[in-house]
Formats: sequence, C-alpha cells, structure tokens
Amino acid sequence: MLRIVSFILLLLSICAQQTAYAQLKPRILIFSATESFRHDNIEEGALALMEFFETKGLQVEHSEDVELFTEGNLLKYEVLVFFNTTGNLFNAEQKRAFQKFINSDKGFIGIHAACDTEHDWPWYGKLLGAYFKSHPAIQEASIEVQNRKHPSAKHLPEIWRVKDEWYDYDLVNPAIQVLMNLDEKSYKGGKMGENHPIAWFHEFESSRVFYTGLGHRIELFEDSNFLDHLWGGMRYVLKDLK
Repeated sequence: MLRIVSFILLLLSICAQQTAYAQLKPRILIFSATESFRHDNIEEGALALMEFFETKGLQVEHSEDVELFTEGNLLKYEVLVFFNTTGNLFNAEQKRAFQKFINSDKGFIGIHAACDTEHDWPWYGKLLGAYFKSHPAIQEASIEVQNRKHPSAKHLPEIWRVKDEWYDYDLVNPAIQVLMNLDEKSYKGGKMGENHPIAWFHEFESSRVFYTGLGHRIELFEDSNFLDHLWGGMRYVLKDLK
C-alpha cells in the first residue's frame, strides 16, 4: 500500500512539474480571421507558423474566433500574431478587450495583410503602424535592410532579394522605426517613392509591436531567412534580447 501511495505522489509531483514548466513557456495566439479578401495561404501558413514557433519553445494556438477577444481570455497570452487578417472584425466590447491587452505589457505581431484590417478604427492603424493601400503584381524586389542590429534583421544581407506581393501603405504612423525599405527602382508598380517601409517595429502604449509586409507567398514559410525574420520579431515583442 505504501508503495502505491508513494507512486501516486511521484506521479502527482511529475505532473505538477510539467504544468509549471509549461506555464513558463510564453503562450501566443495566431489569429487569422477574415471579413474581406482571404489569402489562400492562411491554413498552410498558420500551420507552418505553429510548427516553427513550437520548435522555439512557445505554446502556440491558432484561431479565427473573434469571441476569444475578451479581457479574461486574452490575458493568458503573451503575444497576439495577426496573420493575413482582413476587414472589420471586432465589436465594441472586443475592441476594449484588445486595447486592454495592449495596455498590459504584452506583444503584438502583424504579418502581411494584418494592415488590411480595421480600416475604420484609427487606434488599430496606429498600433500596427500603417494601413494597406494597394499592391502591384507579385514580383521580385530588392529590400534595403536598414537596421541590421535588430534581431529580426541582423541575419539578413544589406540587400535582400525576395519575391512576394509588395504593399503600398497609407496613414503611416511616424513613430514606427523602419527595419527594411523597399527599393521601388527594383520592381514595377510601387507608389510610395524612396521612403517605402516594408518591415518595422515600435512601442505602442505599454506593448511592443513588430510588423512585416512579407508573407503572401506560401513558399516564404519554408525560407529560413523569412522564418528567422519572424523569430527576431517575436523575440523583440517578448523582450527576449539576450
């Protein structure tokens, strides 16, 4: 009998240790709801992101359920990742919960069409850093990596040649710190001129924010440069800069 009790106590101790260890892992939510255009890479791309971030030791969930945006539920996450979200998604109560999250020393990442979201909510535009305006055909372009000290860009060459869908932006928040700039001379159809940010970061209210305009082509989710770019952005918003 004593051996059985000891064995049960041992199992309980192991379970408690595993639970405590899991709680130490930052928990992130990849959110990909759409109310207008829907990218055909969402399902495959979200799975690739989940698998990648899990290899980095994070607890990862993926959802398109806006009902998750309550104050109590959002506070269990350390980072929200908006992946190719589009359209007006949230009601007033959900917006308040989102704002509460950003004012709770958390992290926020936007990927590609995250900027084509909540165009009628100025707070969101300032949080993300800009809104989507237009884009030309998918093509290769040269990215000028301007800040190679940041963890999302330090592994990249000074000029990074990439094929993707290149966004032009509107209502750019002057507070953003540009990581990478598009060279409009290297492709056709750009409308922003010499100052054409394509990835940036900044602090907004009490949170850190990272955005990258890359992420249209599913092939990028197998590109180590792109994945390391995202991981550096994650490290920034998690304040993991050791």
